[in-house]
Amino acid sequence: MKKLALHWQIIIGMVLGVLFGLLFLNFEWGKAFVLNWIKPFGTIFINSLKLIAVPLILASLIKGISDLKDLSKLSSMGGITIATYIFTTMMAVTIGLVAVNIIEPGNYIAEETREQLVNAYSSNANEKIDVANSQKNLGPLQPLVDMVPSNFFNAASNNRNMLQVIFFAIIFGISMILIPPKKSLPIKNFFDSLNDVILKIIDLIMLCAPYGVFALLAAIIVESPSMDLFKALGLYSITVLFGLILLICIYLIIVRIFIGKSPSYFLNGISPAQLLAFSTSSSAATLPVTMERVKDHLDVDEEVSSFVLPIGATINMDGSALYQAVAAVFIAQAFGLDLSLAAQLGIVTTATLASIGSAAVPGAGMVMLIIVLSQAGIPEIGLALIFAVDRPLDMCRTVVNVTGDATVSMFVNKIVTKKRT
Repeated sequence: MKKLALHWQIIIGMVLGVLFGLLFLNFEWGKAFVLNWIKPFGTIFINSLKLIAVPLILASLIKGISDLKDLSKLSSMGGITIATYIFTTMMAVTIGLVAVNIIEPGNYIAEETREQLVNAYSSNANEKIDVANSQKNLGPLQPLVDMVPSNFFNAASNNRNMLQVIFFAIIFGISMILIPPKKSLPIKNFFDSLNDVILKIIDLIMLCAPYGVFALLAAIIVESPSMDLFKALGLYSITVLFGLILLICIYLIIVRIFIGKSPSYFLNGISPAQLLAFSTSSSAATLPVTMERVKDHLDVDEEVSSFVLPIGATINMDGSALYQAVAAVFIAQAFGLDLSLAAQLGIVTTATLASIGSAAVPGAGMVMLIIVLSQAGIPEIGLALIFAVDRPLDMCRTVVNVTGDATVSMFVNKIVTKKRT
């Protein structure tokens, strides 16, 4: 009997998780049972993916850079990668602004609903505001300072410091190229072997993926706020989802026209990573699977995927950028503010930069949204308006983040391959 494909196993796990959560909501003890006896398995699954995120980035980047054997290749690939990521992010923000200005979801929120949401989530909003304010007070060049670790082991001990690990790995890989091959060979063999071991660990973890997403979805269902609040914010959610779907359609067009592959080929190849991104809301946690799918199922060279994807999981947050644009204008509309063209162009710039600095972990985009709101002069307490639906939208925008990373890796691979021939 043919084994069921991984993405179908994950989909079944997701559907059963939702049904299980809805079923147990009917019992007085159901929520506590799911949170105490089911959710921990989802947490273990996410932790196991996060466990190998740093070793994977370290091993794959060092291996990928050392395999290039030529710094001109690295600079060329790096320039194409960064330029493409910035372009797709600005495109995502623009799509979000167009969608929210056409639909105008903030104009449909009643005063009573607005007050209810603000009162319900103001404490959570204040926590995010405090975190964002501490970041703003550090100065404009602080992200550049934060990129360079003072202690590698401290950086490697926290997944939020992924950019610092990437910085170290790039410097390490470049240094291996610059020394004689005989001297670098032992350390290269070590990282080649380490990379193979990490990939095998990913295979083992993915055997548990259907059970992990079952536990995660069941927990999300029982932890969801009142459905009345979801209805009040339904149009806002539809606006974000419309923008995200449109963005994925643009990715598929890029895949068809510029890369020469069919959309079905691309979606079949990347779907397990998309489903995992939806379940975990974390680009970093999904990175191991994204790298495996892109390399083995989308025919991207390992030297390209091992360089482009770790950087993309850190700085390329197209879904988050689109969401920040929609959320900022939505909150302004809800408070009756009329944003000028200049203010909205400022949102494009700020949201692009904020998404680059956003950590690849659940909820990080919410913190960066504060900076966007502040720049545009929008009341920061308005963040409370969107807390009720942020979790499911976070899951959806993470899917777009991962899809964007995979698209760019195929695009860069196409250009690199052309240059070789």
